[in-house]
Amino acid sequence: MGMFKKMQDMRGMVNAAPGMMAQGQALAAQAQQMAAAQQAAAMAQLQQAQSAVGYGQPGAAPDGPDFEPVAGVSLEQFAAISKGVAAYNYDRTKLVEVAAEHGVCADDWEAASRAWNDRIKANPAVAQRFNLLYRAA
Repeated sequence: MGMFKKMQDMRGMVNAAPGMMAQGQALAAQAQQMAAAQQAAAMAQLQQAQSAVGYGQPGAAPDGPDFEPVAGVSLEQFAAISKGVAAYNYDRTKLVEVAAEHGVCADDWEAASRAWNDRIKANPAVAQRFNLLYRAA
């Protein structure tokens, strides 16, 4: 009698399998939709944050004290000078020379370099803007 009961249980399970499969597929589709919605929301937040700091818009300079020039050197100039050293195989000893080619004296460059590097480390918006300008230079 135990064997007959086991066979009935197995038949019931086999009969229920297509419904369980369909339910599993529906849950998987729902999970994919939720993941796509979360990804879209995250992208929208990222785009909003990037537009708030002018990321992706070379002509739109962000405002705020961290974006003010240091010793007469703007973030745009700092990025161009930093990129200019690539012509010298990134030899940091050539930075003063490259700065002079951009009209920045050695003392102003030293002050600006320290300050801009500190701002880039402390403020992600400054770092993003520098990255954009560096890649565009």
